[in-house]
Amino acid sequence: MDTRRSFIKRSAAFIPVISVANSIFPNKMMQEKQFPVVISTWNHGLPANEAAWKILEKGGWSLDAVEAGVRVPEADPEVITVGYGGIPDADGKVTLDACIMDEKGRAGCVTFLESIKHPISVARLVMEKTPHVMLSGDGALKFALKNGFKKENLLTPKMKAEWKKWKKEKKAFSSKINIENQLQDNHDTIGMLAIDSEGRISGACTTSGMGFKLHGRVGDSPIIGAGLFVDGEVGGAVATGSGELVMKTLGSFLVVELMRNGKSPAEACEEAVRRIARKIPDYQNHQVGFIALKKDGEHGSYCIQPGFNFALKTHSETKLVDVEAWMKTL
Repeated sequence: MDTRRSFIKRSAAFIPVISVANSIFPNKMMQEKQFPVVISTWNHGLPANEAAWKILEKGGWSLDAVEAGVRVPEADPEVITVGYGGIPDADGKVTLDACIMDEKGRAGCVTFLESIKHPISVARLVMEKTPHVMLSGDGALKFALKNGFKKENLLTPKMKAEWKKWKKEKKAFSSKINIENQLQDNHDTIGMLAIDSEGRISGACTTSGMGFKLHGRVGDSPIIGAGLFVDGEVGGAVATGSGELVMKTLGSFLVVELMRNGKSPAEACEEAVRRIARKIPDYQNHQVGFIALKKDGEHGSYCIQPGFNFALKTHSETKLVDVEAWMKTL
């Protein structure tokens, strides 16, 4: 027969279990409210986020989401800095760069790729089907064709006319071309970060690069640690703007490492911009913007020049966020 003392002892044994349950379920509920979340650069990130969200809201993998998301501007001829309809290089060729990375640190990249509308999908296959991280030029094209991609003419009549005008006026190549595009409606690279309902974070970055660039130029966008970096234990970051500045400072890797050491996403992005301002002469003539997403869903951004924004989508909001700029504070 139970005594009062034995009943109390048995009841006490359940207290730690109840305490553990109380500590788990509120966190789970909080995660369900926070996740999924997707952010991407510039206003062309709004339709890109919608495509990503169709996968995320069904419980899909963030890697599938970011690939689907950035394919939208890749196929849109009105987005003249990404994919089909991108501004050609100095030789009149549209050359594309892209990379993708998942929560486990797997990554794939393509650079200097011609005639393929969706370089992001080729980059994913490099990650999944080869022992390599990056393929470039003719090698990347051969790989794409071998895996079922079709060659397409990516130079639209509009961009061909712009290139002919540029050639006729004999404009000297200048990185300032890039900032002029970014600060108007044309903008730049699309970089995207997403966390799915299971807390897995992935990123993608794709671009046609700097307008009228020298043939063969590759920027930061396809380079892991420069244009994109993801660490599933910390978070991710992507960059947009003048890639040379980002490559010289390994901007996206720097942002993630700063978050690892305790900085918020916004603070980490600001420090990455400050690093550029301290280290690189003539930075005032360029635009660089960073966006970052921590594994808990916190996000932030910072840029050099006023005019940069990023698109955000969660269960509760869909919006375009204007970003604080270094030059505005000087």
